[in-house]
Amino acid sequence: MITIRPSSDRGVANFGWLNSRHTFSFGNYYDPNHMGFASLRVINEDKVDPSQGFATHGHRDMEIISYVLEGALEHNDSIGNGSVIRPGDVQRMSAGTGILHSEFNASDTDPVHFLQIWILPEQRNLEPGYEQKHFSDTDKRGQLRLVGSQDGREGSVTIHQDVNLYAGLFNAGETAAYPIQTGRSIWVQVARGTLQLNDHNLTAGDGAAIDAIDSLTLTATADDTEVLLFDMAA
Repeated sequence: MITIRPSSDRGVANFGWLNSRHTFSFGNYYDPNHMGFASLRVINEDKVDPSQGFATHGHRDMEIISYVLEGALEHNDSIGNGSVIRPGDVQRMSAGTGILHSEFNASDTDPVHFLQIWILPEQRNLEPGYEQKHFSDTDKRGQLRLVGSQDGREGSVTIHQDVNLYAGLFNAGETAAYPIQTGRSIWVQVARGTLQLNDHNLTAGDGAAIDAIDSLTLTATADDTEVLLFDMAA
């Protein structure tokens, strides 16, 4: 079964400098029917004005992934990491026993547009950690490229949970097939562009929960369609 989470139904938070859309309950947005899916807890689509951002704040017991679509996001944390995340980069921060960090738009002229993703870890009280890797457009073009996994295989970032995270970049008409193993739950998020998922049409910001089917066919219906696919233990 494929259940669509339309972009227009997401929670909204607009603070002037931040325009955010919440796929699942987050902050002041609460919907008991959308608390997450399998180990996936948060997908926030954030747009941050130039030179603005999130001041230092704390997290714990969460795997936090940042995926930049446009612009540049500056990260600093309490375990000594400082970096700028740009399109193609995948950043994983393990909050574990506790971490402080800040995120700011690294530009004083251009907005930054990114997805913030939270995944529940396999266990509590892990040692805080950080990892960032780059995956070029060529890596993702016309295919689903593994960018995050439990064992860090194929050059992906390591996520402390039974999840495989894929990213794909497709032009109109390009297709990817994805077989689904028994006992797995799949979430597909359209980051930008438009997509036909089996017999469902999705647009930017739409998500889809997939259970109890054995395969997916993803076909882009617009150029530069960008997709994330989460394959998780049910």
